[in-house]
Formats: sequence, C-alpha cells, structure tokens
Amino acid sequence: CRQEEDALLENASQSNESDDTSTDQSPVPPAPLKETSFSIGLQVLFPFLLAGFGTVAAGMVLDIVQHWTVFTEVTEVFILVPALLGLKGNLEMTLASRLSTAANIGQMDTAKDMWKMIMGNLALIQVQATVVGFLASIAAVIFGWIPEGNFKMGHAVLLCASSVATAFIASLLLGLIMIGVIIASRKVGINPDNVATPIAASLGDLITLALLAGISTEFNDYANPMVCAFFVALTPIWVLIARRTPSTREVLYSGWEPVIIAMAISSVGGLILDKTVSNPNFAGMAVFTPVINGVGGNLVAVQASRISTYLHMNALPIAEPNPAPRKCPTPWSTFFGSGVNARSARVLFLLVAPGHLVFLYTINSMQGGHTTLTSVFIAFYLAAALLQVVILLYLADWMVNWMWHRGMDPDNFSIPYLTALGDLLGTGFLALCFHILWLIGDRDTDVGD
Repeated sequence: CRQEEDALLENASQSNESDDTSTDQSPVPPAPLKETSFSIGLQVLFPFLLAGFGTVAAGMVLDIVQHWTVFTEVTEVFILVPALLGLKGNLEMTLASRLSTAANIGQMDTAKDMWKMIMGNLALIQVQATVVGFLASIAAVIFGWIPEGNFKMGHAVLLCASSVATAFIASLLLGLIMIGVIIASRKVGINPDNVATPIAASLGDLITLALLAGISTEFNDYANPMVCAFFVALTPIWVLIARRTPSTREVLYSGWEPVIIAMAISSVGGLILDKTVSNPNFAGMAVFTPVINGVGGNLVAVQASRISTYLHMNALPIAEPNPAPRKCPTPWSTFFGSGVNARSARVLFLLVAPGHLVFLYTINSMQGGHTTLTSVFIAFYLAAALLQVVILLYLADWMVNWMWHRGMDPDNFSIPYLTALGDLLGTGFLALCFHILWLIGDRDTDVGD
C-alpha cells in the first residue's frame, strides 16, 4: 500500500501550518466547502451530461464498426472493447481521483510540486496502459479462441498491436485532458472530485473506440509486430520517470493488482458482448453498451472519489494501527443517511433515469442502432440501469471505507474495481434485457435488425 505517499499527504497540512512564517509558497489548503444537494447536483450535472453524450457517440461508433470486416472476421476484437474502454476507470479516473485529492489537500499549490506530480502520474499511466493493453489482448485470445481450439497467430498479433497502441495513445491524450481539468477546476473554485472523473469519460470512450477501430483496420501483418515492439520498448523510460516521484513510485510497485483484476472483470463483460452482438438478432445491443456502462462507471467514480477525499481530509490517518470496528454499511445508511456522502449518493442516483432518457432520445433522434424505443424496451432498459447504479453506489460506500481501514488508498484501488464491475453489470443486465425482450416477442425492428 502507499504508506510513503500517505505519510506525505498526512503531513502536508501540518507542514503548511508550521512553515507558514518561513515561506509564502505553501499556503494552508482551503477548507472544504459545505456542499448542499443542489450544489452537488449542479456541479455534477454538466460533466455528467457531457460524459453521457460522449458515450452516446461511442455507442454510435460501435454500432457502425461492428459491421466492419475486422470486427466480423476477428470477432474477438469485441472482447477488447469493454477492457479498453474500462481503462478510463482503471487509469484516467484513478489519475483524476488521485490528483483531485492532492489538489484538495494542497499538494499542488506550488508550481514545482504540481509539475512533479503531473510528470510522475503521466509516466505511471503510460506504463500501466502498455501492460494492461498487452494483457487485454492475451485475455481476448484466451476467452475467444483457446476454448474452441482455433488459434491463429496473425489474428493474435493483430489483437496485441491494436490493444497496446490504443491503450497507450488514448491514455496519453486523456491524461493530459485530466490534468488540465483539475488545474482549471481549482482555479475557478470547483471541487475537482465532482467534475474530473465524468470529464475523463466524456471523450474517453469515443477516443478509445475510434482508435481501436481505426488501428485494427489499418494495421497489417508486417506492421503489427513492430508496433508491439515499439510501445514495449518505451516502457523502461516511463518506469524511470515514474520512480522519481514518491507518490507514483509506490503505485508503480503495488498498484497492479486492481488494474489487472479490473481488466479481467471487464474482459468477461467483453465476452458477453462478443457472444451477444455476434448473434444478428441482438445486433441492436451494440449502440447501448457504452452508454449503460459509461453512465454507471461515471457516477460511481464520482462517489468513490468524493468518499476518498472526505476520508483524506476528515478521517483518522490511513492504516490506523487499531482501527475501530466498523459495521458494514446498510443500503439505508448509504442512500438515506444524514452525511454528505449519503446526500451525494441520492443526487447521483436521481440523475440516472433522466440522464438515460436524454441519451436514449438522442440515439433515437440520430437514428442510431437497430432498436425502436418502445415503452417495453425503455422500461426494461431503465430497470437495468437503475439496478446497476444502486449496486455500484452501495459497493462504493462499502469498498472505499473498507480499503481505507485496511491501509489501502482508495484513490488507487477502488475506482478500477468499481468501473470494471459497472462494465460487467451493465453488459450483463443489457444482454439479459435483450434476451427477455426477444423471448416475450418484442422482435422484428424493435430488437435486432
């Protein structure tokens, strides 16, 4: 766990107080604003809608590219989709949560500290993106071909090159965007926890999916091995840069477990997507998959980031030697408690149905997908989305506090698990909806093309 960083985080405010007379470059971190439900909702609403429209655009892209030659001949590319789209939760949202906490507690108030934090974190996510992209391609091979005993080396190298290149380029672009958002948020007085993680997803799905489709189509048998070798060869450089910053050095050594496990969970969702979309009767599912997964992941990432910052700013030191025993939170305390975290959970949950209705209407008005929006379909879709978010918000309340009291910094460990579970639940519930609708006779132009 990240004890070295947390010691720095814990002592940040103390050093600010004790050294205030000796330097003007370390101001005392501002006290957290007293947030009402209205202020939370107002700050979250715009980035939530922006992120949602990003997932709608990604869904439209997936709906189109599912008919491209590379997706029909190498259907295992579908297994890569949730795993690579999930990188925004594994890497970019974790980066946003980590930097939001650092900004809120005053660790980015000086230019020197800010640039040191930025360079270390950018290098870190490039290392993680390269490794996770490579492992995601292996998972696609294992889930897709090995059970059937039909292994093709050329297709495997294509998956590897496409996955690694997509993960690397997307993480670099999104990482730069995240840093700009967090710095701008602090300058205008907005809590970065409310806006950074949704904006991480606003372009994340679209950029990643467009890169995956374009790269997998353009690459050839000669370029694929060279692309893999090039990005792997850059990894030692990023490792050296990440090791120079104490906060990222610890994550470089200990932060692999959640990222890799989350990738595996998302790959299971990808397997569900592959098996469902490959059936012509359920081709209409493609356009909605990034939307339901993205909305659930965005909302739970906001909540996890907020709870983590709350613990950093108000709770006892992380990894307390003798933590007081904590009861497992109940759904009632998660959603109907009097604290600020329960208040934000209610606000986030109330955004689900209106948000999805807006996104469904947008898809319908743009004539996207192969599914007519009947009242039955909308009812099943909203039920799946609401159930997904209820489960995720409850898990966030339990997981973030559990990790904190076990000495694990939730900024690095919770969001990858939660967004990956969001991908799995969203894809699974959506596939179940389409199968139920097919069984009850909602077919023809309604479900499937």
